[in-house]
Order: sequence, then C-alpha cells, then structure tokens
Amino acid sequence: MKTLDPALAKNLLLLLVLSTLWGASYTFIKIGVETIPPVTLIAARTLIAGAVLLAVMGCRGLALPRGAPIWRRFLFQAGLNSVVPFTLIAWAETSTEAGLAAILNSMTPIFAFLMTALITRHEPVTGAKMFGVAVGLAGICLVVGVPALQGVGREVWAQLAIVLATVCYAGAAIFGRNFRGLHPILPAAGSLVCGAAILLPASLIVDRPWTLAPSLASVLALLALSVFSTALAFVIYFRLIDTLGSVGTTAQAYLRVPIGVAIGVLVLGESLSGTAWIGLVCVVAGVAAMTLPARRTAAIE
Repeated sequence: MKTLDPALAKNLLLLLVLSTLWGASYTFIKIGVETIPPVTLIAARTLIAGAVLLAVMGCRGLALPRGAPIWRRFLFQAGLNSVVPFTLIAWAETSTEAGLAAILNSMTPIFAFLMTALITRHEPVTGAKMFGVAVGLAGICLVVGVPALQGVGREVWAQLAIVLATVCYAGAAIFGRNFRGLHPILPAAGSLVCGAAILLPASLIVDRPWTLAPSLASVLALLALSVFSTALAFVIYFRLIDTLGSVGTTAQAYLRVPIGVAIGVLVLGESLSGTAWIGLVCVVAGVAAMTLPARRTAAIE
C-alpha cells in the first residue's frame, strides 16, 4: 500500500495552516473595522507584520536583499498582495455580509487559473485543475449556504471591491514566482515593508489615527491579524508558491471558506447550512485536484 510522500504531506499541511490563518482574517477584520477605519487598520497590519518579520530575520542572521530591481518587485508584489486587496476587503467588510465576502474572495484560484491559461502559461492546464475549479467553487457555495447569496445586488461597490481584491490575489500568486530562490521570509518582509511605506502616509492624511479611540477588541484583532494572518501566513504562502505552484497555492481559498465559517460560528455565533458537510467534501476534492498535479509536475522538473 502506497504511503503519502512526506514532502507532499508537509505541503498539504502547510496549505491547511495557511487556510486557517487567512480564514480567521475575516473575523479579525470584521472586529477590527468596528472602531478602526480600514486604511489605518491595514496600515497598522502591514507595519506590525513587517516589523515582526524583520525581527525574526535579525534573530536568524538574514538580511533583506539590496538593489533597485528586487525592491521594484517587492513594491509591485506589495500592491498586488497587500496594499490594494487588504484595503478593499477591509472597506467592503464595513457593509457587506461576511458570507458573501468569503464567496467572492474564494474565486482567487479561478482567476489564477484563467491568467495562467490565457496569459503566462507557466503551468500546465489540466482537466484535473478544471475539475478542481468547478467542484471547489460549488463546495464553498454549499458550505456558506444559499442565504449568503441574497446580498448580491446590494452594496454593489463593496462587492466589486472584493472581486477586484480577488483578481489582485490571483496576480500576486503568479507574480510571486519571481522570488524563487529567495528564502520565503525575504519577499514576505520586503513586500510588507513596501506596503507599510505606502499605507502609513495615507492613514495619516485620511484618518488622522491620533484622534481615534479603538476598542480593546479591535486592537487585539489587529494584533492577531498582523502577527498570525499576515506575518506567519506570508512566509508559508511564498514557500508554497515554490512547492505547489501558483494555482495550487491559491487553492487554499477553497479551504479558507469553511474554516472561516467555522470560526464565525465559534466567535460570532453564526450558523452553518445543512449542506455544509457535502460542501466540505467538494472543497477537499477541489483542493486535491488542483494541488496534486502541481506537485507531480514539480517533481518531474
């Protein structure tokens, strides 16, 4: 009887951890924006997360690379992976239902798949991946439930903002291939430092944060969002892009939804639909279909 390749098992475990960290971010953001404006919340998120990673790098004797070309890539990655999508989602969650936001944001693998198939063509487009896209999306709809879709048509701008953020995430997963060969913490820290450099001045101008009086719950949510759902998650994210590929890594979006819903049940008192278990099976099938081919291709190379 064949046993699961230890390297693949480790990658799939990391995919689950990443999904949990990002699944929790919806709850952290929802609590955070109750008393902290979106731009300031995200500026603080990138600043704290970047500082944490720089501290870890210092302890491990690592240093950020020098040279304009690599920092231009860090800056571009920051725009795609933090500055634009983080801010859009935080703003949208001030008015949009969490379930609907999760559904729209889970479309990252679809956009990554389409960009890969139509533009970059850096990974093979297989029937298994097409199956994974379809089944995974069906699964997250079942997990969240049909009632969450009732928000479609209301708060149109917020919904479009989440879709745009989702497109950014897909582009970031593909562009992240440019950092292969670097320790995963380096592009994570570099992009977050660039993101903080962009967002901090915007926060000072737009929100005047010294006038705010955030609640303790919002501050704790911000800290958890920064340290776990950003700093730690970004290191795992860049490692998985190296091992599972860009499309395979974005498959965490399917796992992120049921995990996010479960956290919402425990923390916010939300309820799951009766089709949740069927949806979870679909989600797992979709993730497996999209990640296993990427691993085999990498092994051949």
